[in-house]
Amino acid sequence: MKNLDRLVENRARSLAKRTSRRCLLASLGQLLTGAALLPLLPIDRTARAQEPARPSADEQNCQYWKYCAIDGFLCACCGGTSTSCPPGTQSSPITWIGTCHNPTDGRDYIVSYNDCCGKVSCGDCFCERNEGEKPMYRLSRNNDVNWCMANSESNYHCSVSVILGVAEK
Repeated sequence: MKNLDRLVENRARSLAKRTSRRCLLASLGQLLTGAALLPLLPIDRTARAQEPARPSADEQNCQYWKYCAIDGFLCACCGGTSTSCPPGTQSSPITWIGTCHNPTDGRDYIVSYNDCCGKVSCGDCFCERNEGEKPMYRLSRNNDVNWCMANSESNYHCSVSVILGVAEK
């Protein structure tokens, strides 16, 4: 142990003779900053990436309970899911709503239907279910409107359905 102590002491004294305290603190600061920035370097993290969610067969079927008031192409067939727009599109901030009955649990759910805008129409899985649709004077309950009119890109691509909550009776 004496040899190791002597070696460390000699190295420390040699370093103290060659550098000032300010220089040592500056070097230490650079080292700590570099260590903090190390996680930001471009490193291949694909091994930890999760596989994107794939839509279920139910989500690609017009008779899925959640689609009771949908009118348009299902995003689950167009590269997205029943709740998320496909890449390259954006959800319209204005929507129409419906109340759909889930036969599995016997409850009614309030469902928001959002158009995904920005690309040309998908063309796959067209559904037109008008359960509970109201006349055009109640726009929020009508599904025959191009809801992409509020977006900078007004091209309609597909529609998603998002459950907002349980309907109270």
